[in-house]
Amino acid sequence: MLRFILVIAAVVPLTLSMLPVHLLAIRFGWRAQRAIPQLYHRIVCALIGVRIHQVGRRCDGPVLILSNHVSWLDICVISAVAPVSFIAKSEVATWPVFGALARWQRTVFIDRQARHRTGEATREIGARLQDGDAMVLFAEGTSSDGSRVLPFRSALVGAVHHAIGEQAGARVAVQPMAVTYTGFGGLPIGRELRQRVAWYGDAELIPHFVELLSAGAIDVTVSWGDAVATSIDADRKQITRDAEQSVRRMCEAARRAGMRGAIAPRPAAAPVTTPDVQPEAA
Repeated sequence: MLRFILVIAAVVPLTLSMLPVHLLAIRFGWRAQRAIPQLYHRIVCALIGVRIHQVGRRCDGPVLILSNHVSWLDICVISAVAPVSFIAKSEVATWPVFGALARWQRTVFIDRQARHRTGEATREIGARLQDGDAMVLFAEGTSSDGSRVLPFRSALVGAVHHAIGEQAGARVAVQPMAVTYTGFGGLPIGRELRQRVAWYGDAELIPHFVELLSAGAIDVTVSWGDAVATSIDADRKQITRDAEQSVRRMCEAARRAGMRGAIAPRPAAAPVTTPDVQPEAA
């Protein structure tokens, strides 16, 4: 509990100091509106004790990123390595603290109970892609226990079609990404420990939040798959299937690498390492 108190004592003033600048950046359309959340989440990950290893390279420019989903911590991890916005279920907007942070990061909220509004949502996502944003979609539609990747859903991948619009020859990139937790509290993650990091099912948010922030070091691998330039006549279901298979392969490779690394002691890593991706300038 002491660790949790210390982390919160550092995160609260950090948030209050960076938030006004970020809101001004959004209000006036400054480029910093993309860079500030990345800097914020890098600091938060360092304070929590999250150590990030990247494999592969993020696609530059507007891109729809299709990812697996394990925990609320995914948001901090992904935001720390790339200037992105998220596509989330509408319930997230009502969550204490997390809902406000999601809105400030320009999240697009999807009402899953009103399927007739999917077209409206994809048009909004498409507009953001046209503006040059990188948008992350947790394509499973929910979080998992981290031991497996659930089937990806294709409905919102239609956003790339709206981004392309009627522009002749226009293309938008779609890139798979895998988030794999490999270490927890200094131990390699097996099924039991992986479920302590994962937030899924009926698990309550606040108790999980407190426990995770009290845990100490957490190791995670963010793997980037090959980006595919998508045209207006692309098959969104095929794109989704290919991304799902890629994410499964990357998660399995990260788990194997994590177990191999656990055989012998490794030197202490910096809180956040991004050897393959250079942050965008503000």
